[in-house]
Amino acid sequence: MKKINIAIDGYSSCGKGTLAKQLAKQLGYKFIDSGAMYRAVTWYLLEHNIPVEDESEVAVVLPKIDIDFEINPSSGRSDVLVNGLNIEPQIRTMRVAEAVSQVAKLSSVRRYLVELQKQMGIAKGVVMDGRDIGTVVFPDAELKIFMTATPEIRAQRRFEELNCSGVDTSYTEVLKNLQSRDFIDSSREDSPLTLTTAYTVLDNSGLSQDEQFALAMKWVETAIGA
Repeated sequence: MKKINIAIDGYSSCGKGTLAKQLAKQLGYKFIDSGAMYRAVTWYLLEHNIPVEDESEVAVVLPKIDIDFEINPSSGRSDVLVNGLNIEPQIRTMRVAEAVSQVAKLSSVRRYLVELQKQMGIAKGVVMDGRDIGTVVFPDAELKIFMTATPEIRAQRRFEELNCSGVDTSYTEVLKNLQSRDFIDSSREDSPLTLTTAYTVLDNSGLSQDEQFALAMKWVETAIGA
């Protein structure tokens, strides 16, 4: 069967990763969480007390940040490694969430990670989610999905997810963080989050995970058969 690349872009906490993992598992494709790569860089900068807004200092340390993925045998998911250290729990904290959009808008960081991501998709059979996958990383992807939902619904989902993980935060704080990230992601000069006519829009405000998966699979089947 013909293999394709699937790009899933959209706003924070729209369930991009969940859908991408479901599609990858169903198709036997490789799942790449591009957002986790930006979070990994952010975590490294914070851990080493490097100002996330100082691009000159950030650019110097980028070659020292080796990012990889490994399958977690207990969850079956891909965990992120930085220089061989599994940092999956650390990159999901509010501390990283509050800084990641600032890091992601740095051109040096984007160039470094986009090149890594492009290499991952050369052989096809990749599902990658992020903000600029369909516009920059895989502009020729056979299927491009743009995910969205209302800010309030996204904040509630993220708040519940963080609570289940034992993170002490409030709904108001999460909503404020999402709105800030939306603005930064959409307005940055380098590779902003952009909805073009090449995307198929998936608004999951009122959809269950099963419903959105079924809908996306129809689009996949059409793309593979094209």
